[in-house]
Amino acid sequence: MSDTANTWRADERSTLDAFLDDYRLELRSTLQGLTEEQARRSLVPSLTTLLGLVKHATFVELAWFDEGITFRPRSDFGFASSVDESFTLTDEDTIASVLERYDTVCEASRQRIAGMSLDAPILGNRRGPISLRWVIIHCIAELAQHAGHADILREQILAQDVIG
Repeated sequence: MSDTANTWRADERSTLDAFLDDYRLELRSTLQGLTEEQARRSLVPSLTTLLGLVKHATFVELAWFDEGITFRPRSDFGFASSVDESFTLTDEDTIASVLERYDTVCEASRQRIAGMSLDAPILGNRRGPISLRWVIIHCIAELAQHAGHADILREQILAQDVIG
């Protein structure tokens, strides 16, 4: 991780923002240097692929930091309407296009929450009002989990291609 090494003296908000950005970067980096085929390769029975994980993370950003804050419906995203659908790759999805969308959505998320207090209520969630702190911590946990999945998938893909 890059920024979190220096956050042990930072305030809570700076620390949470740094961890969130580090896991965004960690997940993103699992696609670095891969071919389109490798990024799409399925190694498990679910829809999980490296490219699909990043596409899903885009959905997560939209659901929590757009829909949750602005109340904008998922149908306005021009994107997946469900969690399962968020892993589905189309012929138009490439490493470049998925990363570009992910980067754009992450930047919009950063800007949307920049001036908000950690105690600010997020009202556009089916659970009812929750704090921005809760949303950030939830997203850190989800991205960390997916970055771990992606790291293992990448290792398996690279090993297959060396051995294969």
